Amino acid sequence: MAAATFETGVFLGVLIGEGHFGGDGKQPQVTVRMHLRHERLFGRLLEWCPGSRLYGPYHHGGRSYFQWMVRGDVLRERLVPLLDALPLEDIDEHVYERYQAMKAKYGL
Repeated sequence: MAAATFETGVFLGVLIGEGHFGGDGKQPQVTVRMHLRHERLFGRLLEWCPGSRLYGPYHHGGRSYFQWMVRGDVLRERLVPLLDALPLEDIDEHVYERYQAMKAKYGL
């Protein structure tokens, strides 16, 4: 994904607004979970971040959603450099802290 494009801005906006920065105890992961009505947006996330995965649809607790996930080499080689190039701390301190905590916990 080329820097400073509209698509990059939308992609990063979704991560900042909806992303979860964590892991499963063994490996780091970035997850976005949203209602089925956002299926088209999930298709774009897959295009913008090749190697990411889409799971679902899930129906649980009265909710219907998809879950998009980035792990492994895609996370380390594509997503982390993109996020590290942002002034994330200036954009959203809470997201910045969650992202930094994930990086520290998993040695990224």
